[in-house]
Amino acid sequence: MVKAGPPAMLLEVVGLSSHYGRIQALRGIDLAVAEGELLALVGGNGAGKTTLLRAISGVQPASAGTVRFAGEDISRASAAERVRRGIAQVPEGRQVFGPLSVEDNLALGAYTRPKAEIAAGLERTYAMFPVLKEKRRQAAGTLSGGQQQMLAIGRALMAQPRLLLLDEPSMGLAPLLVADIFRAIEGLKRAGVTIFLVEQNAHAALSIADRGYVLETGRIVLQDKGPALLANERVKQAYLGI
Repeated sequence: MVKAGPPAMLLEVVGLSSHYGRIQALRGIDLAVAEGELLALVGGNGAGKTTLLRAISGVQPASAGTVRFAGEDISRASAAERVRRGIAQVPEGRQVFGPLSVEDNLALGAYTRPKAEIAAGLERTYAMFPVLKEKRRQAAGTLSGGQQQMLAIGRALMAQPRLLLLDEPSMGLAPLLVADIFRAIEGLKRAGVTIFLVEQNAHAALSIADRGYVLETGRIVLQDKGPALLANERVKQAYLGI
């Protein structure tokens, strides 16, 4: 019997640096996300977490390094091309289109997909987030913060991504809603979605992550399995308040 090897790396980032003018925001980042994995990136305000996600999705230019996706170098690919290849980002602060209906917001997420797939995509999203089906005709701006976060995740899923980038999904939400969102993220992982989760709530993120990285001032300073990072004294003191 042939032993199964380790899972293939879907995303590989090597030596990635990025600048805002003269300010260096990322300094030689090396990380990888395996197919089917839930990877968490934690760190304080200003560490560079959002910049890293934006560099992976092609919104923020890299000044050095390589981004490989499914074995291909996409370092020079546009953001739109990266979406077509299967990378979808849920931005910090949700950024739903308030005047548009819930359903129209979701349909916008499927702009790279054939029209024939939109109906099936809507049904999958509504099965995951039933409250969105109830409110599908409402303006997205009338939803609660937690519902808007579900909508932002659902909109990204409409693109049928191979890799879902989640930027601070718990930001600004009440604890009860944070628990709902993290349950939804766990459900996505069980459904086989590969997830790169960036989150200030280190405890919540590392509790559900297969592996995690800790980012400080643009550098990766720690990496390990999620439970091991939760037990790490440096992480406890800096990010868990223990």
